[in-house]
Amino acid sequence: MQTETIIMAPEAVNDWWEVEALYDLCFAPARTALSSYRLREDVEPIHPLCLTARDGEGILAGAIRYWPVRVGGAPVALLGPVAVHPTRQGGGLAAMLLHRSLAAARKRDWNRILLVGDLPYYGRFGFARIEGVEMPPPTNPGRILAQSLRPGAWDGIRGEVEKWTD
Repeated sequence: MQTETIIMAPEAVNDWWEVEALYDLCFAPARTALSSYRLREDVEPIHPLCLTARDGEGILAGAIRYWPVRVGGAPVALLGPVAVHPTRQGGGLAAMLLHRSLAAARKRDWNRILLVGDLPYYGRFGFARIEGVEMPPPTNPGRILAQSLRPGAWDGIRGEVEKWTD
């Protein structure tokens, strides 16, 4: 059995539309109507945390992005989306992207990660439900998950998730 080569790298400017096409394929173009996209509009992603995964021939197999937001005035990295091409799903590529990007977030002093997703899946990576943090409606509060990258990083941090402003 031969193991396929996967090359992970920070998302480059030239990757943008290819990554967008992957997100459209995995989530449908209507994904941009989700309330989390209002938090991303006109905001630069956290480039060092945004990764692509390509096979040995350079074909995009997966991608992950993070966006800066604020909760209670504190900086938070909003994870998402993470996507793997349908022909590559089930092989652990999303887990590789998550582990690598979370390690990069720790190195770059991001203390808090937030996402909207399924606890049974993201719980494996250290995410848990968080009370008192409100995403824009109509987000299901039971799907708001968080992770502290430093002990106590979420202590006392509560409120609405707000769009990042400089």
